[in-house]
Amino acid sequence: MNKINFQFQTVELLSSDEKRQIMELWNSEYPAKLVYADLTEFEKYLDALEKPTHILVRLNDRIIGWATKFYRAQTRWFAIILSSSIQRHRVGSKVMMQLKANEEILNGWVIDHNDDRKINGELYLSPLNFYVKQGFEIIKEQRLELPTLSAVKISWKKAF
Repeated sequence: MNKINFQFQTVELLSSDEKRQIMELWNSEYPAKLVYADLTEFEKYLDALEKPTHILVRLNDRIIGWATKFYRAQTRWFAIILSSSIQRHRVGSKVMMQLKANEEILNGWVIDHNDDRKINGELYLSPLNFYVKQGFEIIKEQRLELPTLSAVKISWKKAF
């Protein structure tokens, strides 16, 4: 089996083209109710992130994975999206290692059900088990219940 040569890049600022590619990835991989109608709306989301660091995963100069860590209420949070075409190639684990680097605590929201559909009609499968394997704890008593999103909080703490 040929080894796929993914490129990982960490940046503080995203170019317009990178934002567009990330939004397209977001819209194709997340549930349809979370889709952004245009780049201006997606940029509002990005602009609201406090001191973000972005990790871009590229294959042949196309962004096929994106992660960001940022501050929210003085705590470190993250978001991650991988193209379904590269899942199960250990890319997510490598991105998680980069997200965890130099952090003591990392929080996120994760959809914990398989009830949503992507814009292509496929079922959106919860990545919750992936995060548990990555050492995250499920904080069951903290949920995000919005018209567009039902998710549970997850938290990772560095072992000392």
